[in-house]
Amino acid sequence: MAEIKDPENTIILETTKGKVVIQLLPQVAPEHVKRIKELARENAYDGVVFHRVIADFMAQTGDVEFGKKGGESFNPGRAGMGGSSKDDLKAEFSATPHVRGTCSMARSQNPNSANSQFFICFTDAPWLNKQYSVWGQVIEGMDNIDKIKKGEPVSDPDSIVSMRVAADV
Repeated sequence: MAEIKDPENTIILETTKGKVVIQLLPQVAPEHVKRIKELARENAYDGVVFHRVIADFMAQTGDVEFGKKGGESFNPGRAGMGGSSKDDLKAEFSATPHVRGTCSMARSQNPNSANSQFFICFTDAPWLNKQYSVWGQVIEGMDNIDKIKKGEPVSDPDSIVSMRVAADV
């Protein structure tokens, strides 16, 4: 495993395909990083499915409302329409590019609608630059993200087993 230099700003993501390590970017999107850590520390992402996975583009997850397997509101047909009980976040768009391994917040047409959902880019996606709030970068385990089952929606989707702040592990 890669050496973790800043455990408070590193996420350990266990997926059904294996481990992924994400370096958080608080200098780029401080409020989004705070939200990701807050939800991770509440174990909110555990069991959440990758509901929208597009080959050569990205894998989307993070719907803690409708996408959490075993959760009381779990609804595969609605996964991707929910968020968390927390308020939506104000956009923190930046010049940080969407490249392979970039972690960025999903949102509706409203730029200030990001909540809990996020996506991880399989490839460079420059058309997303300055349109979505980038909050992290995969530093290890991108090969495991590549293995996530594709689909819109995904049948029998892969999921997050656990998502923790490295400082807490």
